[in-house]
Amino acid sequence: MGDVVVAGSGLPDAGLVRKWLDEAADAPAALPDEGYVALLGADGPELDELCRTADLLRHQATGDVLTYAVNRNLDTAAVSGTSAPARARLTALVAEARELGATEICMQGPLPTDSDDDYLALIEAIAQAGPIHLHAFRAPELLDGAARREMPLPDFLAAAREAGLGSVPGTAARILDDDVRARLLGGPDLPVRTWTEVIETAHRAGLFSTSTMVYGHIETPAQQVAHLRLLAEIQDRTGGFHEFIAMPFSPGPVSPGVGSLPGPSWRQTRAVHAVARLLLHGRIANIQAAWPKFGFDASVDLLRGGANDLGGLLLDGRLAPESFAEAGLTLSTREIEQAAQALGRTARQRTTGYADV
Repeated sequence: MGDVVVAGSGLPDAGLVRKWLDEAADAPAALPDEGYVALLGADGPELDELCRTADLLRHQATGDVLTYAVNRNLDTAAVSGTSAPARARLTALVAEARELGATEICMQGPLPTDSDDDYLALIEAIAQAGPIHLHAFRAPELLDGAARREMPLPDFLAAAREAGLGSVPGTAARILDDDVRARLLGGPDLPVRTWTEVIETAHRAGLFSTSTMVYGHIETPAQQVAHLRLLAEIQDRTGGFHEFIAMPFSPGPVSPGVGSLPGPSWRQTRAVHAVARLLLHGRIANIQAAWPKFGFDASVDLLRGGANDLGGLLLDGRLAPESFAEAGLTLSTREIEQAAQALGRTARQRTTGYADV
């Protein structure tokens, strides 16, 4: 059946959206692609109904609980180095995070090419400064670590887990479409097949991960649906995803072949989170509202439309508060408790793997 589109809007006709809303009420995770594509175009009363449907599924999956983690982010390049002062500084940063109540260190970014450090040694240094959960290294960084050690990726991941790595970010996924990835970067990107192999290999090594999507740039709704479908297929094979995070594309200059892009609208953002809840229902229970990307108040609105988690507090600390990209963006437990009260939910601190603290 061909889509019915409202002239000039680029959005599907409200009647078509309502048809798929009716279908989603009974089988939210079983719609065909065209159904999810239509729902991604929901607006007005239909968008509100879509968000209510997603919120009901949130209640079924996670109950009336608002979860959050207490963590600290570190940039790999900013904290690496094998000298005694560098290692002492790293130990102090981890110790301070623990003293402030953090249960997780999140570390992303590659080691500089001229670094005297090593991914496995860095993991071990953080583990020795713990105990704390280390959530670290995207797919390209895992490949870089294996290449530097001249190890097969499965062996490197097994060694990383043994050294103290607890889980890996499912970032660098962007949109899992090779053409979109190349156009967006203006050159070669990590192929979708390789990204998928790295994530599945990490899962098989006992390292769970997040799953992500960067949306609101040159991708189509159909490509967003295909991205979510691939995440669902990976989850069916490995069970290694513990949450999904939709991250808006940040406006600014991009590759010459694409030009400058404005980023997603708020309508798109609400629809993406709600459709993700529907399509991933029964597979990935936790949908995060990425408050550093949207702002706190907007993220609370997303918690009314399918999301159940606010992510981490992102503690700065007093030692080297500039040591990660989102320095200065922090939440307090009081803010989360107030949000939970407004939503009629209970705030609950969680571990990286969504267990109780």
